[in-house]
Amino acid sequence: MPWQPARLTTSKKNQLLFPESEFPESIDVLHYESMARDAGYMMIAGVDEAGRGPLAGPVVAAAVILPNGLKISGVKDSKKMTEASREKAFFQIHENAVAVSIGVVSHGYIDQFNILKASLEAMRLAVVNLDPKPQFLLVDGNEPIPVAIPHKCVVKGDNLSLSISAASVVAKVYRDRIMRSYHEMFPSYQFRQNKGYPTEAHHLALRTHGACPVHRRTFKGVC
Repeated sequence: MPWQPARLTTSKKNQLLFPESEFPESIDVLHYESMARDAGYMMIAGVDEAGRGPLAGPVVAAAVILPNGLKISGVKDSKKMTEASREKAFFQIHENAVAVSIGVVSHGYIDQFNILKASLEAMRLAVVNLDPKPQFLLVDGNEPIPVAIPHKCVVKGDNLSLSISAASVVAKVYRDRIMRSYHEMFPSYQFRQNKGYPTEAHHLALRTHGACPVHRRTFKGVC
């Protein structure tokens, strides 16, 4: 049976929880979490992924449930943070979160299916492994994930929701650590520096050495 997103995730009831006109002019990073709690959901998880664009390595997702009202200074879209600030936030999130879970989907899965399905599968894995289980999800982007849990997709959610921002940090730090370990195995590609992304040096290494076992062979520029 072909993959289908859970119908529950796109119900009108879920959409009505978050009328766009109610979003404040100044960003309140707990706005979406507060609206979900006002609707009766207590366990709210932010979900995000890292690694859609690289030429090598897995895609990694994280799901994070934060305590009600908690704000963690400096946590925002992981792409707007330095590596040092992400590492610091990674530990703060784990110390303060109700639950943190990670889903990893390999380059092989990406090549077999595609990066969108791989990203959604990574997010699904992160969600189903949360303990305690979430009652509502705030998901970065505009694609519902295949779980039967109500959720709201938030475009640029890693800028707008602290729970999603926390998930983006966890996913990014965890994936970067994976790529640093791959650097030790395949040093010619400088994965420690580029994390698998298509830099000029990475393209030069591909032209010189060809693809290594963790490259995404369906991606342009790899083969």
